[in-house]
Amino acid sequence: MTQTDKMLSRKEGGVGIVTFNNPERHNAVSLEMWEATTDILNGFAADNDIRVVVLTGAGGKAFVSGADISKFGSERATLEAVRAYNKKTDATYASIADFPKPTIAMIRGYCIGGGLGLATCCDLRIASDNSRFAVPAAKLGLGYGYSGLKRLVDIVGPSFAKEIFYTARQFDAEEARIMGLVNRVVPSAELETYVKSITDMISANAPLTIKAVKYTVGEVVKEDSKRNLARSAELVEQCFASKDYVEGRTAFMEKRKPVFTGT
Repeated sequence: MTQTDKMLSRKEGGVGIVTFNNPERHNAVSLEMWEATTDILNGFAADNDIRVVVLTGAGGKAFVSGADISKFGSERATLEAVRAYNKKTDATYASIADFPKPTIAMIRGYCIGGGLGLATCCDLRIASDNSRFAVPAAKLGLGYGYSGLKRLVDIVGPSFAKEIFYTARQFDAEEARIMGLVNRVVPSAELETYVKSITDMISANAPLTIKAVKYTVGEVVKEDSKRNLARSAELVEQCFASKDYVEGRTAFMEKRKPVFTGT
């Protein structure tokens, strides 16, 4: 497992928390941080006690402000180095986008460049009212690949995606909400409490149902020829064959809260 004090992880009940811990650089991400993120997520994916994962930034001023530009000279100085860097960062984005459990980006402060890309890989995005968003690629001469752009377009649509990239400007949390980039905007002081209320609700629900829905929504946004509808149907059948389905029906009839085990 990649070792770095710039990435932190912990468990709170059924919630796994991933923290980007580089506050002196507004949580700008280095290559070793991207690699550590993948390692942390692999561990959470294998942990049956984890029902949902929250990604956030340390320091209170930023979620993630993008790639650490100070390391471009050592990590992205040549086309060959850029290709190697992009391969590793793409793997991290994919590990989040394809994560089998619900993921939430808890955003406070700056969510810039790769940070916004990171947020779009998550299932839900909850932002504080003092958050700021931007993709400054056009101010740096950077190119953005298909997968990252598609995730953004799937969320905000082509017109807003073009505006975000063409202007490269910063926009506030309310604009992000209007675009559909974030699910909710809450006062900064209430962000952790609000996200906890969401994770509590998700954690209490049937894991197999959530797993099936997450997978199928992922198939919906793919091209027809790339969809695995058989796997989607298989996951639905697993729900109906589960002990949790029995528990859900029984709890409803007994007028009590169900206790789901994911089996």
